[in-house]
Amino acid sequence: MNAKKYEIGTAENRAFLKEICMRLLEFGRRFPAPGGSAYYLNEDGTPWKEKNREVYETCRMAHVYAIGEFLGFKGGKELVEAAIRALRGEMKDKENGGWYAGLDAEDIPLSGKLCYAHAFVILGASSAVLAGVDGAKELLGEAIEVYDRYFWNEAEGLSCDTWNTEFTVRDDYRGLNANMHTVEAFLAAADVLEDETYRVRAGRIIKSVVSWAEKNCWRIPEHYTKEWVPDLDCNRERPDDPFKPYGATPGHGLEWSRLITQWALSAHEEKEAAAPYIEAAKNLYHRAIADGWNADGAPGVVYTTDWDGKPVVHDRMHWTLAEAINTAAVLYRVTGDERYGADYAEFMKYLDETVLDHENGSWFHQLDRENHVAGTVWPGKPDLYHALQACLIPYYAPEFSIALAVKRKQER
Repeated sequence: MNAKKYEIGTAENRAFLKEICMRLLEFGRRFPAPGGSAYYLNEDGTPWKEKNREVYETCRMAHVYAIGEFLGFKGGKELVEAAIRALRGEMKDKENGGWYAGLDAEDIPLSGKLCYAHAFVILGASSAVLAGVDGAKELLGEAIEVYDRYFWNEAEGLSCDTWNTEFTVRDDYRGLNANMHTVEAFLAAADVLEDETYRVRAGRIIKSVVSWAEKNCWRIPEHYTKEWVPDLDCNRERPDDPFKPYGATPGHGLEWSRLITQWALSAHEEKEAAAPYIEAAKNLYHRAIADGWNADGAPGVVYTTDWDGKPVVHDRMHWTLAEAINTAAVLYRVTGDERYGADYAEFMKYLDETVLDHENGSWFHQLDRENHVAGTVWPGKPDLYHALQACLIPYYAPEFSIALAVKRKQER
């Protein structure tokens, strides 16, 4: 074994990530349906046409292949164009405004209007603007207008979660998953539009999250009432829900840690002003790793824990590893602390030996507590977004959104 393959900063590690990245882009290139929306992908990357085609996945594919275009992946821009065509066409609700959650196999729109999906429209459109795709700028403008009208609450500095399809009834549930991806989308929009309004908004969300996490031993409450009171028992009877699981989600602690770091570095020129948020990011990282990594005698980040940090759902989702890789790398770059570099190497070894599918491509999306492939929550391999970003974030400037950093070649 060549240990340098896993060590941050080595030529071997850079080459390893580049190989994974290009294989991911090749794996997912068959995603477009005739209207451009993203098919759910099977284990081998072929379209799983019986599954729903989700708006958020279509947006993720626009984002991924915009980055692919910047990396020189052949046909990348055409794939972005397909996704943008879907977002301006079959996935757009032309009667009520906004975007459907998705389409089923018969092209019937899924009910409800999701903040989560609309945040990804902003992200996907932002990356497509950078790629020079026709109609992307108009799409971004419309996505922001719809988001501002229905999801963003200026008084609270947070976003609501769900409406009915007609935008006439708003659900009382409030959640941080959608707000987390709103932070990501707002930071991307701020970078692309050069409009600090959205960076300020991202900071307002982050300040609330840091406050809630600090009061809860750095385990982030995910679910809230409409008054933003934490609902710590939400979905106790359905603990492995793919979007609203019970308890703490260590992978989200890692993802928040990275996004907080990105915001702090981009919003504050003085290190002293950013320092409290970098410290919060470190606390979130250490809590997530202490609770989630190797928590039951096997490597991997468990999906959820209870509020004492004991695993509830032991399965390992591929995205939690991607965020562990990203955040360890970012904190290593920002702090210079070697323990983050050591964690990164451990995560990369686990990726290579267990999570990478060396035969069919991409990453196994779900593993059980013994690290056997499972499919109860995420069958197949629909998502390139987390995995592809984990191939790039370790070596790009952490203060910029990843699509802009790659386009500008802002490597570290």
